[in-house]
Amino acid sequence: MSSSREISEFYGVGSVGWQQAGLKLSESTYPPSFKMPSHAHDEAYLGVVLSGGYTERVGKAICDRKPLTTVFHPRGELHSVEFNSRVRIFHIEITREFCGRLAQYSALPKKSEEGYGGPLASLAIRLHNEFRSRDSWSELSIEGLTLEIMAQLARSWSRAAEGAAPAWLDRIRQRLCSRVADPPTLAELAEDAGVHPVHLARQFRKHFRCTIGDFIRRVRIEFACREIAETDAPLSEVAIALGFYDQSHFCNTFRRFTGTTPAAYRAVCRAG
Repeated sequence: MSSSREISEFYGVGSVGWQQAGLKLSESTYPPSFKMPSHAHDEAYLGVVLSGGYTERVGKAICDRKPLTTVFHPRGELHSVEFNSRVRIFHIEITREFCGRLAQYSALPKKSEEGYGGPLASLAIRLHNEFRSRDSWSELSIEGLTLEIMAQLARSWSRAAEGAAPAWLDRIRQRLCSRVADPPTLAELAEDAGVHPVHLARQFRKHFRCTIGDFIRRVRIEFACREIAETDAPLSEVAIALGFYDQSHFCNTFRRFTGTTPAAYRAVCRAG
């Protein structure tokens, strides 16, 4: 396995990177109120917000980035950043060689794109875990996970081009997000939407690419990631607040979606 360690070009503390398979991986921590002037990168890259939040200006657009947001920037795109708190970001620089391989399957966007939570966040956390726990199989795993992330982003762009979900379905999604610990039943959701439960389940899967049950579990884990990274709440309390049977059930579900344990994730977010 060929690999090398090098200092990343990203600002921030602790930006020691690892390069392989046409990818450059690094992790940086930024202090509160730190401002990054307008700049561009020579390579396209993905940034995954592990903890904290920041405001980014891209052209005339002002975007608030929160934990579990994955952002894609094409090479050469000017942007500036202001960090609102202590922020930890995982960077995946995508070389032109790797972009060339991707272009055989899908055109890369010419402007920045973002995705929050969902399968994208699960893949990004798994990739970060692989980066921090490298072994002889990491090159293959990292390349595969990066391809999956790009495919997931491409699906998001495709769905956006096709049009948003119906208003009634988006209302159902918002209701599920607001009742993480005690979600409504399928019958209650269908009554609220004024549709048959089977139609609701089919349309939900079509537009959000998962079942309602998987969506609820994923939202719980996303909420848990924020609580674990940004509070000192005991893991047992986080588990109970999110409606898990016990801490063991919580830890098993967390590992299934992220590839790591809640304790390990907290340690990563607090390091540095």
